[in-house]
Amino acid sequence: MAEEKNAKWKVLQLRGLRKRWIFNTVMPVLALLVLIVVLFSTGVSSYYYQSMEDGLTKQVQAQAGAFNDYFMDNGYTSYYQKAVQCTTDFEDKGRIEMQFINGAGRIQISSTSNLLAGTAPGTSDITDAIAHNEISSYHGRDPETGETILAVSHPLTSNGKVVGVMRLVTSLRAVNRQVMLAVLAICLIAALSLALVIISNLLFINNVVEPVAVVTEAAKRISAGSYGFQIEKKYTDELGELVDNINDMSLKIGQNEKMKSEFISSVSHELRTPLTAINGWGETILEDPTGDPEQLRRGIRIILNESRRLSTMVEELLEFSKMEDGRFTLRMEQVDLQAEFEDAIFTYRELFRQEGIELSYEAGDEDLPLIPGDSERLKQVFCNVLDNASKHGGSGKRISASICEEGDWQVVRVRDYGPGIPEEELPFVKQKFYKGSSKARGSGIGLAVCDEIIGLHGGTFTIGNAEGGGAIVTIRLPEIE
Repeated sequence: MAEEKNAKWKVLQLRGLRKRWIFNTVMPVLALLVLIVVLFSTGVSSYYYQSMEDGLTKQVQAQAGAFNDYFMDNGYTSYYQKAVQCTTDFEDKGRIEMQFINGAGRIQISSTSNLLAGTAPGTSDITDAIAHNEISSYHGRDPETGETILAVSHPLTSNGKVVGVMRLVTSLRAVNRQVMLAVLAICLIAALSLALVIISNLLFINNVVEPVAVVTEAAKRISAGSYGFQIEKKYTDELGELVDNINDMSLKIGQNEKMKSEFISSVSHELRTPLTAINGWGETILEDPTGDPEQLRRGIRIILNESRRLSTMVEELLEFSKMEDGRFTLRMEQVDLQAEFEDAIFTYRELFRQEGIELSYEAGDEDLPLIPGDSERLKQVFCNVLDNASKHGGSGKRISASICEEGDWQVVRVRDYGPGIPEEELPFVKQKFYKGSSKARGSGIGLAVCDEIIGLHGGTFTIGNAEGGGAIVTIRLPEIE
């Protein structure tokens, strides 16, 4: 039920994302396209109308100039006859109407029909030409027919006085059709552009935005504590690589969290055991009425051993803390590695003897040269390795140790003769908190600290199974820094 509800919520979220993305990207493009269409339409219509007006203006200027030069000096009779002749001989009468209008604004002669004689068009171009003695134009509807027209009126003068008007009139039906076709063409281009933008956005959303939203949601779930959560692998490009990395990160975080929980549980148990022993033997010694010296020594020895174990665990935890926050440093100097290793052997040999474990040591024939290192840290590694050998391989009742020079390296080996390490656990034994199937006591971070120390020295720290049984630890340190 919860998964179904979560799936429905995810679908709604993706739908909302798609709507917001389309709105935020398409609306600006739509506004831009509308602006382009308006500007283009205005420009095209202005171009066509202005071109026609300029053409009519030049034509009426030529016609009126010729009329004034040849016909206006012979009086009204000659004016009327020549006006009739001019309208009759007008070559463009098929598409342009030529009118002669008197000073009162009424049509005298028209190239299209004599029925218009005596009518007054009443447009502004006529009144402006008569009143101001200058060429005037009109673009609008014809008051008589309601048709959209373009008219240009040129005043005809005699002795400086306006006696009439030559007017050229043409229908804008064809021009309007051309303008409409141009506007429809740009609208179609704009619609196709908008469709391409929407399609590209949908493809982008499906291929990029939605997968990123899925990955983001998964990252939120992981950050909220759903460690180990895996994203479904549906992508093969860079997003697929990102999903692989996040899945790997989630898996490793989940593993680390599990290891951390196991570590806390293990450390709690490891701390409780020696504390219980210390408290128990402390109470036993205090309440022993006999004061038996043997029992007293035994109890104190146990208390000391458990106290040392607690100190070791606390030291490991402190070292791990320093390693995690970058405060794990070395104090380098020239070190006699053989002497440091032999000190550790001497320290543990008697302890192992008491536990019934034989510790044998083999040194090279020649004294080894000094090498750069931190003596305290290196001794810590040797002690930890020897202690691990007794914990995990003590059942073999034997531990062998050696140091020698191999080329430019000084090599320390510690081998136990116990059951060894399961092959499937070998890759993980140096990981922090890892204890595997071993039931031996410990925090699980000692080997991780040893690996870090040897790595900071420029050396190698390896653990494997020896031929004939048991585990072997090999430490290689360079003689030159």
